[in-house]
Amino acid sequence: MRNNSSATSLDLRETQIAIKSVKDYFQRDLANTLNLARVSAPLFVRPETGLNDNLTGERAVDFDLRKYDINVEIVQSLAKWKRNALKEYNFNMYEGIYADMNAIRAEEVLDEIHSSYVDQWDWEKIISKSDRNEEYLKLIVKEIFSVFKRTEEYINQTYPYVLSKKLPDEIFFITSQELEDMYPDKDPKTREKLIAKEKKAVFIQGIGEKLKSGLPHDDRSPDYDDWNLNGDIIFWNDVLKDAFEVSSMGIRVDENTIVSQCESSNNTDRLSLPYHQNVINCKLPYTVGGGIGQSRICMFFLEKEHIGEVQVGVWDEKNLEICKGKDIKLL
Repeated sequence: MRNNSSATSLDLRETQIAIKSVKDYFQRDLANTLNLARVSAPLFVRPETGLNDNLTGERAVDFDLRKYDINVEIVQSLAKWKRNALKEYNFNMYEGIYADMNAIRAEEVLDEIHSSYVDQWDWEKIISKSDRNEEYLKLIVKEIFSVFKRTEEYINQTYPYVLSKKLPDEIFFITSQELEDMYPDKDPKTREKLIAKEKKAVFIQGIGEKLKSGLPHDDRSPDYDDWNLNGDIIFWNDVLKDAFEVSSMGIRVDENTIVSQCESSNNTDRLSLPYHQNVINCKLPYTVGGGIGQSRICMFFLEKEHIGEVQVGVWDEKNLEICKGKDIKLL
């Protein structure tokens, strides 16, 4: 595999054109593969609905609609909104939706893969309660991975003298507990790096619940993913020489797990909110869903060193100096 660098790859104009090519192909194939319809999505919601993603406690950007004394929050993801929308729009079993999600995360630490602007495809699909199992989760992951594979083939054929093959034929599955057992003396991020370097593409299942060490592999909000039936899709990024998360997804909580997970994470105050009550009272469909980072997949497939090469952002002096020193051209 060739070790590419931004200084020798696509220039600014070619990059902008390639970004559109990647996004157009990926979302079309994702929709066809998972039977998803594109829908419009909110940029902001009222916090009292319980529809915003609380992430792991980060404060959402909020503002007032000044003429109406209404406070709203910029969405941090559409995880809860999508499940509610599937009911409101009368979608049927094994049908789903996807939307462009744009968010501002003011507390994000800026680096080569993180910015204050988040752009992802948020998708959600109705399933039956009997589908809430590991086998169905793996089936969905494999389908999504097939979209990544076809996208890689498409974009590499478009730029055959610039881009190289990066993905293996199949994605590797491992639970977060199995990964901890393999590397008990390593922290979670190091474990991800080691397994991603070996397997090139991996799905780490079971994120949020405490492991044998007494710590979770990573934090997850307790009120949308089932912590035993969720996970991250992680690739080996040969440009960055590191693990590279491209998607967080999972089978969603049911009427029981939303309560138990909110209790174990000391978030029982959320259970009285409208969204949570609808889940508890079985008024929302059972679903599987997740988010796929648009800028992340553009970084990966176009072999860029910094996320600012595939999205326009605001950067601190440290990032600007690093990019200048590496001759990285930010958009």
